[in-house]
Formats: sequence, structure tokens, C-alpha cells
Amino acid sequence: MENTTIVEKNNPSLIKKKNNSSLISRMWKARESYQLILPGVIWYIIFAYIPMYGLLLAFKTYKANLGIFGSPWIGFTNFTYVFRDPEFMYSLWRTLLINAGRLIFEFPVPIFLALMLNELRINRFKKALQTIYTFPHFLSWIIVSSIMLNILDSHGLVNSIIKLLGGDGVNFLGNSKFFQYLLYLTSDWKASGWAMIIYLAAITGIDTEQYESAQLDGATRLQTMLYITLPGIRNTIVVMFILAVGNLMTTGFDQIFNISNAATSKAGEILDMYIYNITFQSAADFSFSSAVSLFRAVINLVLLLLADRVCKWLGSEGLFPSMRRKARR
Repeated sequence: MENTTIVEKNNPSLIKKKNNSSLISRMWKARESYQLILPGVIWYIIFAYIPMYGLLLAFKTYKANLGIFGSPWIGFTNFTYVFRDPEFMYSLWRTLLINAGRLIFEFPVPIFLALMLNELRINRFKKALQTIYTFPHFLSWIIVSSIMLNILDSHGLVNSIIKLLGGDGVNFLGNSKFFQYLLYLTSDWKASGWAMIIYLAAITGIDTEQYESAQLDGATRLQTMLYITLPGIRNTIVVMFILAVGNLMTTGFDQIFNISNAATSKAGEILDMYIYNITFQSAADFSFSSAVSLFRAVINLVLLLLADRVCKWLGSEGLFPSMRRKARR
């Protein structure tokens, strides 16, 4: 055995060959698992990775008769036009403002729901609430906007009650001051229940012996929640927070597109709406809109890596745990 180890150390190609053979053998042993994920991998390759060649348009002047590859190169000219456009700078500011508010008013809600639902002891009631909270996720934003019209319109349910009590009707949907808060409210109603499932799944992975020890020590349910449940799902919260920060420049198009109207269009002018408008509402400039999309993707990547780095600096593992920490385990 010692002689074999010495030979392998002196011949790195043998080590590489051995590692490759062991990797192939492990993959063969877990072939059923790889078969299960194969459709998802194929879907991502076809619909997510292959279309990336379209980003070349950001560095070209697109001509339909020449196609993407035949269109002439212009370098970073499209990006210079992007930063000279005041509408782009306004939409960039609105995107950051709205989505930063999402981190404050939307991100903690599913965590709170998961903690509260975990404290329920009646399983039937618990399952019923979980179904009720999750159901809105399966509704499209078109349906949600229709529900909002029926409730918040000038002749809707809320204004009818206000007028019945002797007050004056409030223009909820046509006032830009209310628009941002309506985004948070409707998003919480629609998406919080779905995100709550992730935290509930993380809670089920906490060792039950910790709860039993806490009960023996006389800990209250609030103390158990704060000192056992919440720290137990910290890594899940960190990962979800990093992913949320990595989407600061993209979230909200479907929602804003269906909820906004002519009176509130300026308040909802995020980058996604800006790209939609310059691509489909005016003279189509696919090269310019591709440059904006590429810039948005790069900023998202930078924010994702910064959030991951900050979380690691604060003591969490982040999205990509370092090899040193894995070795310590």
C-alpha cells in the first residue's frame, strides 16, 4: 500500500485517472438520481443557456436581414447611450427604491408566518392555514389585479364601506402615493405563503431534543422560538436573503405590468418596464434593450456576490461555503 501511494504521488496523472474513474463510478451508482434531474438540466440548457447568445446584440447594431451574428459590431456604444438617457436613470432609481422596500416589507413576512404556524398544536387547523396561505401563489397577477379592482376601485368594496359610513371615497388605484404600498401588500398576500413552506421545511430539520431540553429548563414558547427555532433556520434565511438581494434589479414586472395604469405608470417605471417600453411600445431597438438587460444582469450578479460576502463576514456560510469550513466539519 505504501509503495502504491508513493507511485501515485510521483505520478499525478494516475491520481487524476483514479479520481475520474471514482467519479464515474459514483455517478453510475446514483444514475437514478441523475435521470430524475436530467429533464430539468435539459430545460435549462435549451431555454436558459442557449438563448444567451442573444446578448451579443448589446455590442451590435441589429439588422434583421443580417441576423444576430451578421449584424455589425459597435462595441460599447449602446452602453454609452444607455447612461445618457434620463429615463434609464429614473427607472434605475425606481427599481432600487421599490425592491429595497421589498426587503423590508416582504422578506420578513414568510419567516414570521412560518414561526407562528409552527407554534400551532392543532394539526388540522395548521394544515388548513397552510393551504389558505399557499393558495394565492397559484393565481396569476391578472387575476390578482382583477381582485384589486373589485376591492379598491372607486366603486369597489372598500370605497362602498367608506361612503356608507359617511366618508369620501379614496382613489387607491389612481394615486401614485399609494402605488408602492399596494405592491408590497399584494405581493405579501400572493407570495408569502409559498416562501413560508421553505422555512417550515427548514424548521422540521431542527433536532427535537433541543425543544425537549428547553421544556425541561422551563423555557417559554417565545424563548424557544427566539433561541432555538430562529437560530435553527438562520442558514435558510441567509440563503433566501442573498437570493433576494441578487434579484433587486429584476423582481416585479408581472405585478407592475398588470397593476399599474396611466395615472401610476411613472411610479412603476422600473427597469423591466423600461426595457418593455423601449422594445415594444416605441420604435424597436433590440440592441439598446439588450444592453440594458445585460447591465441589469451584471448588477444583479455583483449584488449577489456582495451579499454573499457580507453574510460570510458576519459569520454565516452564504451560498458558497468555503472549503476550509467543510474540512473542519
